[in-house]
Amino acid sequence: MSTAAEAVTLQTPRTRGAAERPRVLDAFIAGQPVNVGRHLAALRDFRSDEFGSGVARPSEGHIVAVNELLAQLRKPLAGAVADLEAAAQRAQTRPDGERLAEMLTAKSRAHDWVRATERVWDFYFELFGQRQGVYGEWLVACDRIALDCYQYVFLHLGEARSIPAPPPFAYMRTGFSPATYRRNIPLRKLGRQLNPFPLVQLPYHRLVNPWTMGAILHEVSHNLQNELELERAVPMSILRTLRSQGIPDAVARVWTRWNREIFGDMCGLLLGGEAFVASLLDVIGRAPEQALAYSPQGVHPTPYLRTFLSTELLRRLGFAEPAAAYERAWRMLYPSTAGTSIPPAVMSTWKQAVPAVVEAVCETPFPSLGGRTLRQVIAFEPKHQTMIEEAAYRLARGTDPGVVPERFLIGAVRTAVDRRLAPPDRLMRNFYVELSRR
Repeated sequence: MSTAAEAVTLQTPRTRGAAERPRVLDAFIAGQPVNVGRHLAALRDFRSDEFGSGVARPSEGHIVAVNELLAQLRKPLAGAVADLEAAAQRAQTRPDGERLAEMLTAKSRAHDWVRATERVWDFYFELFGQRQGVYGEWLVACDRIALDCYQYVFLHLGEARSIPAPPPFAYMRTGFSPATYRRNIPLRKLGRQLNPFPLVQLPYHRLVNPWTMGAILHEVSHNLQNELELERAVPMSILRTLRSQGIPDAVARVWTRWNREIFGDMCGLLLGGEAFVASLLDVIGRAPEQALAYSPQGVHPTPYLRTFLSTELLRRLGFAEPAAAYERAWRMLYPSTAGTSIPPAVMSTWKQAVPAVVEAVCETPFPSLGGRTLRQVIAFEPKHQTMIEEAAYRLARGTDPGVVPERFLIGAVRTAVDRRLAPPDRLMRNFYVELSRR
């Protein structure tokens, strides 16, 4: 082979590589705004018809609220995509180091907005998607209980208030404890975006055992405390009342720190009645070292003392005998408080503090309730317990429980289980069938 031929052979691959590099770079530059733009388009609004046509599908109100949140998030994302498109155009015109770096920076910024928006989109997509599966009827049953609580409370305020919308939305999670996320608070799982409606998170094991779902009433009550503008008034009332009763300030502040969980219990009991206490005991009745433990930063009342708040309220509602029975059972479970880490000042004053706390939460008029007390707004009377017990027998037989309010069905299924009126599986099925048909 001649020297000239050798030169051509040796240079051909190098020439091809030099020609290919600009084409690869051009494709890369042109592809970045296309990819991110399509990602933006994929983070579209939800449609009410994409989550089935059954009763469990998300309401139009929930869909609209989430779409409004997504629209807010897409505005900066759309701006970031536009910036990337402009930077890519400049880089294609002159792909020097400065313009390529500008394009890559714009790409990273757009991807950050994509991830933030997608995180929110994915969260609600999963929530709404649960309604398409076999648990849809369970979740809509929980929605209806929560809605009943809201409707009852807002109908009995001393004066009209703006109606909250959309109503609470239930979803399922594995784990031990239920939880709630209030309306218009920033959620970490949403990248600190404001949650547009109350979320009630229920563990699977509670849904399987609906007689333990006094938890719904408790979690809904957390939301009501905020919806009714009681988040400041209730702790102030507790602190003021305890001080007026001569409770040491340090002890009064402990009970005040527990105000949200106390309100959840008090309001939950008023909404659900006697069976709420049984459901509460399922949760807090644990090993003595847990029930008698004290956390200096804890927001939950120490379990041992927490029960006496509920029995005090039960007694005031006209259920003296059940209140005494719960207290006897509780003291048999925990016959000694030896070894407790509850501060001595709290232990020596709790019998005086408990009625004062119940007075502060349930018997004190609040301006945001239209000048009424919580007990006046949410009345639970012996006649309501009679309704619950009658509904328990009907649920056990699988017959229509009648016009009993949705929230009372938790007490009905609890009563039926405790009295062994039917096997638990049948009671669970009848509970959900009744609520899902409403």
